[in-house]
Amino acid sequence: MSYLRRLSTRSLIILLAAVCVVAAGGTAIGVAATGGGPTPPPRPLDQAIHDALAAGHPDGVTARIQFTNSLFPSGALLGQAGSALMSGASGRLWLSGDGRGRIELQSNAGDVQVVWSASQVSVYDASSNTVYRAKLPASTRNSGSADTPPALADVDKVLSEIGMHWALSDAQPTDIAGRGAYTVSASPKHDGGLLGSLQLAWDATNGTPLRAGVYAQGNTTPVLELTVTDISYAAVASSDVDVAAPAGAKVVDLDTSSPSDKGSSRPAVTGLAPVQAAAPFPVVAPDSLVGLPRRDVRLINGDTVLALYGQGLGGIALVERKADGTATGGNGMLSNLPTISLDGLTAHELATQLGTVLAWQTSSTSFVLAGSLPASAAETAARAVK
Repeated sequence: MSYLRRLSTRSLIILLAAVCVVAAGGTAIGVAATGGGPTPPPRPLDQAIHDALAAGHPDGVTARIQFTNSLFPSGALLGQAGSALMSGASGRLWLSGDGRGRIELQSNAGDVQVVWSASQVSVYDASSNTVYRAKLPASTRNSGSADTPPALADVDKVLSEIGMHWALSDAQPTDIAGRGAYTVSASPKHDGGLLGSLQLAWDATNGTPLRAGVYAQGNTTPVLELTVTDISYAAVASSDVDVAAPAGAKVVDLDTSSPSDKGSSRPAVTGLAPVQAAAPFPVVAPDSLVGLPRRDVRLINGDTVLALYGQGLGGIALVERKADGTATGGNGMLSNLPTISLDGLTAHELATQLGTVLAWQTSSTSFVLAGSLPASAAETAARAVK
């Protein structure tokens, strides 16, 4: 956590975009214009999912892809981000049968290469000649057991649990990249913030996911999209997925779970009065923000206060720390963002189609407020904190 606070704005945003790409690429996401290809027969959603999980999976995937990122509106970032993850790019994807994969994006803004295995993911950004590495959590699946697909009743149970919070569409027959597929859309039933829906499509023949999209409220085009222009299923050579970054690249290790870090952590203090008494700076944490009640406040590691407001994706997180005497108040990673005035205080703001982040400081305390809400509402909440 402390290292992430020291990342530059540009590096942080590139990493967030990379997470989206890896999440999509790790399941061989592919999208292409539909029409003219085969479509599978209509099936209930649970049956379509059950058949996909029971199907024999391919030994590997090779695809040509197009990545589009329209998350940040004009003016949300100062200058050029200088990375294919920010500007969008075309490229290729390889996925092996054992879960290793590689995405290669090429653009004039700077190439990006994402490589992952079961234990680690790395992102190489050519525009800064930097490799970002992170370990992945160990799988909880028993490797000695058979890969038995769930029964239809199990699928129904999971869908029922998901349906408590998400509105699921029917399985829509379609064709994607020349493959017969099913598409499903999931929209939050309540407290969804600016998120409109998530969409996923999978190959009706072998269950391979073929489409993923994130949509903001009121938008008919995805905010983030990874598209395939050509896809084939066959074994992939290890040389296609085991690729190292250039020898001279700077390496940034993002692992934050070292023994020394764990040993230095302190138990969290909870409750407003105990937090105010224990924190080494004045704690604000109002009872509510823009109509959302405070539901939790805690002091973490003795130097950071986290207050949460509201529920679900539409909630607000407020982080408070002691001001360090610099112009950015310890929020250096946000200091290059556009500035706004909060009744005389200067704040830095990152406004996107899915949410807003604001950072500012007083003489004693630095604040970061984040939520899936429009910039105007975030600014109103920040003024209430101030």
